[in-house]
Amino acid sequence: MKTNIVIQWDCLEYMKTLPDKCIDLVLTDPPYWIGIKWKVGGEKLAKVKDYWEFNNRDQFRPSREYFEQIQRISKNAIIFWWNYFSSDLPDSSCRIVRDKNNSWNFADCELAWTNFNTAVRMFKWTRNGMLQEDMANKEFREHPTQKPVPLFRRILENYSKEWDIVLDCFAWSWTTWVACKELWRKYILIEKEPKYIEVINKRLSTVTKSLFV
Repeated sequence: MKTNIVIQWDCLEYMKTLPDKCIDLVLTDPPYWIGIKWKVGGEKLAKVKDYWEFNNRDQFRPSREYFEQIQRISKNAIIFWWNYFSSDLPDSSCRIVRDKNNSWNFADCELAWTNFNTAVRMFKWTRNGMLQEDMANKEFREHPTQKPVPLFRRILENYSKEWDIVLDCFAWSWTTWVACKELWRKYILIEKEPKYIEVINKRLSTVTKSLFV
């Protein structure tokens, strides 16, 4: 099985080719909405921003089979938007809560399902319109639900180790890829939509050149 690769393919079809428990950690942020056209901002602090309309991708919701395959191929998994997929995932004692420190009308936090046998953990990282936790190293946002690199870095630090194989089934904004590069995790990234593949070119500059091996 090759690692440190980016694959443009339907992740379900790719996962079907993998043997059981070959991935150390699945860390992924699946799409969950149907037909939403995103506009973010306009709340006095920021100008309204139109995000790309990727109709095929944004109107897609993974079926239960996707989550069954994730559990089959992985030793451990962290899946964001658990509240939207709770009926497709088994009971678990552990959740990850991301506190967004939000003062607008959006959700105060995000929930992730995990199969770790540990207590619920909270990670706080502000992204409130144009305000971010680390304004000196502000990330350009390619998608309204894009996760901050420091958030995924902290998750990887807590739930994986160096040289673990990390799979992201829905790579879109490439946050997992950047965090894996910074922490020396092997990665397999799957993304179907061509427009999201283009995003990687914009994110190359966010990672120190010495990390590319």
